[in-house]
Amino acid sequence: MLRSIDWNGLQAMEFSKGDYTALLVPSVGANLVRLAHTGLGVEILRTPNANETDTFRRRPHVFGLPILFPPNRIADGSYSFDGRTYRFPITIEREHNYHHGLLKSQPFAVSKAQETDDEVLVECRYYSNAGNDAIFRDFPHEFRCKIVYRLTANGLEQEVVFTNRSRNPMPVGVGFHTPLRIPFAGGTDADYVMRVAVGEQVELDGRNLPTGRKLPLTEEFARLRTGGLRVTGCGPIEAGFTLRAIDVDGRAFCGALVEHIRTGVRTFYEVDEATTYWTIWNNGGQVHYCCPEPQSWTTNAPNAPDPEAAGFRAIAPGEKFSMNFRLYAG
Repeated sequence: MLRSIDWNGLQAMEFSKGDYTALLVPSVGANLVRLAHTGLGVEILRTPNANETDTFRRRPHVFGLPILFPPNRIADGSYSFDGRTYRFPITIEREHNYHHGLLKSQPFAVSKAQETDDEVLVECRYYSNAGNDAIFRDFPHEFRCKIVYRLTANGLEQEVVFTNRSRNPMPVGVGFHTPLRIPFAGGTDADYVMRVAVGEQVELDGRNLPTGRKLPLTEEFARLRTGGLRVTGCGPIEAGFTLRAIDVDGRAFCGALVEHIRTGVRTFYEVDEATTYWTIWNNGGQVHYCCPEPQSWTTNAPNAPDPEAAGFRAIAPGEKFSMNFRLYAG
């Protein structure tokens, strides 16, 4: 099934394959705001209800699959690269930082929507240029962002591709602020734990910026690698980590999962090698979601003493950068 619908006053694409169903809002960052496994009764992502449409428009980063470009924070809203200084608005006054990027609220256009026996494919594109200057005035590069969603009986595959259409090297740092829903299928917060493929903890200062120090995992955060950590109905978590695969069912797994410890049902969020860093944030711990945020570079990487070691990269004119993800339940 693939159809265009009105969703609380916003044009949306609804599609399903097998036991999975999805809802995509192209006009707000091409955000896939719902992914559910109907056979298991599992809601994988935090989805805005009818009373939260205005909140979704204002704060899309706490619903669905919100894209961050660049990810997380930029100290003082500024960095320099290749003889140019980039300046962004200060969005966290108390920290004097810019955060959460340029694309999460921008209108994408559906460039392809098709269904076969095996999959539904929906592709959305955004072009930034001098004529479409919502982003260009802060980030003066012409570029294309393409987000492709493929839904099969095995779950969702997501690909994001940036193409540099400008004449100069273009910094490219990408992340997602993905709120995984907890509880996802009945029960209470105490019935759920999260595991994440974390390596070392990245020390953050009072402005939530990396200090440059990497620390061994605390006893609490070490549970992310083993039996799982309760991340809702608990205290606040806001922490940064390097990525290192964990063992899940006898195989190396790079990503995050949420498990219902009484039923054994799990939701999975798998990442590829382009992800180098995690931010884990639970918005104080008293909400029904937690965000394991995959990032292609460390928070504030352009301002790091060694930007390249922090994951900073730029792509030449005509070059592309991509990240791939999978979400599923079982």
